[in-house]
Amino acid sequence: MNKLKRTYFHPPKPPPPPVTAAATTTKTLNATIGRLSAQGFHRDVLLTFTTMLKSATTTPPDAFTYPSVLKACTSLRLFSLGLSLHQRIIVDGLPSDPYISCSLINFYAKSNNIHYAQKVFEVMPERNIVPWTAIIRCYSHAGDMKNAFLLYNSMQYEGIPPSSVTILNLLSGVSDIRQVEVLHASVFKRGFLGDVFLMNCLLSIYAKCGRVEEARELFELVDEKDIVSWNSLINAYSTAGNLSEVLNLFFQMRTKNIEPDQQTFGSLVSAIAREGSFEVGRVAHGQIVTSGFELDKHVGTSLLVFYSRLKKMDHALQIFEQSDDKDVVFWTALISGLVQNDASDKALRMFRKMLDSGVFPTSATISCVLAACAQLGSLKLGKSIHSYMLRQKMSSDIATQNSLITLYAKCGLLEQSFAVFSMMVKRDIVSWNAIVAAYAQNAYLDKAVYLFQEMRTAQQKPDSITVVSLLQACASLGAYNQGKWFHNYALRNNLGPCIRIETALVDMYAKCGDLESSRRCFDGMPRHDTVSWTAIIAGYGSHGRGMEALEMYSEFLRSGGPPNDVIFLAILYACSHNGLVEKGLSLFESMVNEYKIEARIEHLACVVDLLCRAGRVQDAYKFYKEKFLEPSMDVLGILVDASRNSGEEEIGRVVAAELSGSEIGDGGKYVQLAHSFASRAKWEGVGEAWVQMRHLGLKKIPGWSFIELHGTITPFFTRHSSHPQYVDIVFMLGNLNEESKEVVLTWEDEDLSVDSNVL
Repeated sequence: MNKLKRTYFHPPKPPPPPVTAAATTTKTLNATIGRLSAQGFHRDVLLTFTTMLKSATTTPPDAFTYPSVLKACTSLRLFSLGLSLHQRIIVDGLPSDPYISCSLINFYAKSNNIHYAQKVFEVMPERNIVPWTAIIRCYSHAGDMKNAFLLYNSMQYEGIPPSSVTILNLLSGVSDIRQVEVLHASVFKRGFLGDVFLMNCLLSIYAKCGRVEEARELFELVDEKDIVSWNSLINAYSTAGNLSEVLNLFFQMRTKNIEPDQQTFGSLVSAIAREGSFEVGRVAHGQIVTSGFELDKHVGTSLLVFYSRLKKMDHALQIFEQSDDKDVVFWTALISGLVQNDASDKALRMFRKMLDSGVFPTSATISCVLAACAQLGSLKLGKSIHSYMLRQKMSSDIATQNSLITLYAKCGLLEQSFAVFSMMVKRDIVSWNAIVAAYAQNAYLDKAVYLFQEMRTAQQKPDSITVVSLLQACASLGAYNQGKWFHNYALRNNLGPCIRIETALVDMYAKCGDLESSRRCFDGMPRHDTVSWTAIIAGYGSHGRGMEALEMYSEFLRSGGPPNDVIFLAILYACSHNGLVEKGLSLFESMVNEYKIEARIEHLACVVDLLCRAGRVQDAYKFYKEKFLEPSMDVLGILVDASRNSGEEEIGRVVAAELSGSEIGDGGKYVQLAHSFASRAKWEGVGEAWVQMRHLGLKKIPGWSFIELHGTITPFFTRHSSHPQYVDIVFMLGNLNEESKEVVLTWEDEDLSVDSNVL
């Protein structure tokens, strides 16, 4: 085995030329070229080779010269020069030399030109293990495992057994577990079980394929386990999310006097991040500091991701600032963490700092920045980033294109979103989910359903995210029948149990008016989170069943779940719309004082609405003056209507004055203001409100409603006759009106006949 390894790295050299003065000089320059190549000074290799060519009569290049020069062309990406060298090799009569042929194969392989590499291989008169390994490596690194294994079998058919290096080159490209098992059998058959490097590689491949049990069995077979062996198995369990086994192996390796390195700590922190255990992570962080790996980029990135996932961005930023050597991976991890923690504005500032520091972004960085733009709804910035990609001629991978789809969709540009999707050569499940969600979130349910069917036709199986986005669209549009169909689809395709789908079903049925089905879905959930509790509480509240909403909230507290600001908003809304004033005020006090949740403007507006609906306009206005630091047009609108309806003229006058003195950008508020003045016979104020509204070019959005039929939304506006089927609709309504009258008259006649019989 060791002999085969030496053959690969130092293949059989050609017979030495006759000893002459010129040959001695060539030999000296070859030694210089070889030394420079080994040290990585590839430009100096080419300069020395140029010197040889200038005095070709006394120092002609030979078979020992070209391999190092071809290696320099490969490293410096000088494909044209490599082609010229190949021509010179042919002129010098050296194309059949095995050492040069292997170098040519490697040169063409790394230049992504497999066709030329195959041509060089085919014209070789004799082929030993070295060129076979080189051409197999060429196909393996290109991802063409079918031809790589075909060559592997052909080599053995010609009587040349594979070396450990041959198997290593194949392992570097495999992803199919069946191919891994074939190579595992070859390792066993050829007696390579003692090759630690090969066994570590095989162990790592099993881990990447998710076959942790096979990786563990292989690990136990290795007699001389090194740090790579331990790291490979620890990484396997880390990827599988088995934190207890990761910790067990971590302590075992230390008892074997093998100290963990940066790779070990990186896998350990990643496993802790998946588990979400802050305390264990802090202990691991302490171990990292003690071992002196805190400033390592790999470990630092893992720690940054850990703190980001646990929403501890202060800790993440502290680790980032401590690092002196920030590469693009480190920057990207921070930007991604900020986006995931709803700090997209900071993420964009960090991206600017990264560019200013001279670090060039990767496609992963651009994908995160585009996600930040989408989160902020900033079309201008998103287009700027897209233009930057095009100017820098950056290749767009699938993740970047997916981010572009989401960006344009969230900014309402569905045509651009679909254009990006249409131009994608390859699409993954995220691509399909992004475009389906784009149309679903913009109320184009028919188009979303069409894309859902196209997705299935393209043999891309919808997942829970696909179904959730469609159920949310059905909920917002009241598309009950479509929602039931997607419910059945989820059941038939075994997409459960999935808490996201189940919560979306609770919300969809409640918003479509079927509260019983909503409750059945809720009761059928194996477990509940805060979102599912919020959905069912909001469902009861919107259906006028405030007491049931309060009962569900009490049950939620008994289950041990800590309430958040969203669930409080749902229960306050339920109290507001069901006249439960005292209970609503008590819950608000509980939120602020007991649970220390800062009240957002939505909570404050809900309390104002709660008091106004109960006729307590003075209390509502007092609460508004105490809690609102800046004027809120929406809340003032609530107070204006409430004061008019309850006859509170004094408060109505004060609120109207505040409203008229503010900058209003909504025509509806001017209409409310005009109605308020009119109720108090302040006709001058009415005229001023209308004049100011017209001066600003504002219009009140007319009242409207819609119906959903077969996934198509049809809106209807008050006093509008622009609908293309307006005449037919009016005619049908007239017929319905007449039929309704006939039904009423029939009932009245029946009642009279019953009364006469009784008499």
